Amino acid sequence: MGAGHGLATTDTGRGRRALWVALGLNAGFLGVEVVGGLAFGSLALLADAAHMGSDVVGLVVALVAERLSRRPATKRHSYGWRRAEVLGALANALTLVVVVGWIVYEAIRRLPSPQPVEGGPVLVIATLGFAVNAGSAVVLARVAGRSLNMRGAFLHMAADAAGSVGVIAAAIIVLTTGAEWADPAVSLLIAGLILWSTWKLLRSVVLVLLEATPAGVDPEEVTEMLIADEAVVDVHHLHLWSVASDETALSAHLVLADAPSLHEAQAAGDRLKRVLEDEYRITHATFELECHPCPQPTLCCGPNEATAGTQTHAH
Repeated sequence: MGAGHGLATTDTGRGRRALWVALGLNAGFLGVEVVGGLAFGSLALLADAAHMGSDVVGLVVALVAERLSRRPATKRHSYGWRRAEVLGALANALTLVVVVGWIVYEAIRRLPSPQPVEGGPVLVIATLGFAVNAGSAVVLARVAGRSLNMRGAFLHMAADAAGSVGVIAAAIIVLTTGAEWADPAVSLLIAGLILWSTWKLLRSVVLVLLEATPAGVDPEEVTEMLIADEAVVDVHHLHLWSVASDETALSAHLVLADAPSLHEAQAAGDRLKRVLEDEYRITHATFELECHPCPQPTLCCGPNEATAGTQTHAH
């Protein structure tokens, strides 16, 4: 039985275009923030520029990962390169952690003796930066779906937009009160915000790499659904994992009633796979169809049984 894999071609194309748009906007504005931060003495602006630099790197990584994930399956990579998007998300998360470390170090170093900051120019640049980041985030949010790769790129943009808001606030405080300590203080807030969003992304990536049960899919519920079918007597050795962040796989042993013929067994398996895809978006299902329960984990129906060891696959 044929089954869909991940994003449709149209969605993949939209995702790729969204990444290019975000990359162009951020790469074009990065130099403005670096020059402005150095010229006007704003660590908050430099912190935002560092984050924007990681955005550019992250978007390049996301584009490379997206391209790799579209490679077809081979003998060596039977699922293709679908997990390249998960590795892209991991690279993005680790890049953000490094950026946070730099921001925290510089902010703590400057807090006791804040450097002079020109609030007016910083406010103008930060406002433009917010427009760039917010626009990029909106473009990516529309096509992110369940992809961790696209979600990682979106989080880069969203966190940077929030960081720009912090820079704007710091510039306003400096302009209205002259409190130059607000610049490094806001930098620490930006770092905390980036770290919070990064932790959530990193946790999702690790769960996929550890082949944990995907969020939103309950193994007990899936088991009950399979057993409820009139052809199924028992379900065991059920496993759920993510091939990629938007592609769920399942394997299970199904004990069928009344020792069906091979044709009947496969028909039952195909029917259940269609239900799994429709109800739970499980696009890869592999069933071991048995005539009676396995007496041991590695010992199933004997070789003399008519339907012993029958497997059906949905790929």
